[in-house]
Amino acid sequence: MKRLVLAVITILGSAGLAAAQDAGLNFNTLNGKSVPRFTAASEGIQLVSTANGDTVGAPLANPTAQPALPRPEPKFYYGNSEDYRFQLGVGYEYVRFRSAPFNANLSGLHTSLTYYLNDWFALEGNTVAAFGTKVFSGATSKYFLYTGGGRIAWRDARRKYEPWMHLLVGGLHMIPQTAVGGKNGFALQTGAGVDLRFNSRLSFRVEGDYVRSQLYSQSQNNFQFGGGAVIHF
Repeated sequence: MKRLVLAVITILGSAGLAAAQDAGLNFNTLNGKSVPRFTAASEGIQLVSTANGDTVGAPLANPTAQPALPRPEPKFYYGNSEDYRFQLGVGYEYVRFRSAPFNANLSGLHTSLTYYLNDWFALEGNTVAAFGTKVFSGATSKYFLYTGGGRIAWRDARRKYEPWMHLLVGGLHMIPQTAVGGKNGFALQTGAGVDLRFNSRLSFRVEGDYVRSQLYSQSQNNFQFGGGAVIHF
């Protein structure tokens, strides 16, 4: 009888000890569901030991982060027109000069430089150098016009045609000298033209102008027409 009681007590003690060990080893189990264990590396945190012996967590750099992209190259465009500011025009010019002392038909070179302040308005400098018919016992007529002022244009990079008009003031140097006045005088130039866009850097131009000049103690009404190429930059 005593042996039976001792056997029962031994069995019950072993079962209780096993149950206690199982509860200590599975403290992460709650209501039959497994709770995931916290892992510093999986959360992007690095454990760092400090000088006083404490351990703190510091965020790790994101290994999947993309490097910063380089800044795009600046364009030479501006405003809504998306076009270049400068235009250099060079071409042929025909001039019809009429005055009391003589008349002349002249041909030469027309040069202009334009700088756009915004989408539609520009500052312009303009020159025309031309040689013409012989007057006064064989003297060759020479014409040099130099003016500056403003230009208005209807600019749109989506269109091939760019119409414009300008108003310029300056001076006119005319040869030969006459007995009724000097070779230099005031000039007012106004006219219009159109540019045909070939590509982003090149256009072709036709234009016409009325030139009011003051030479030989009187006024002259002159006209000039021309065409050429325009470089955009």
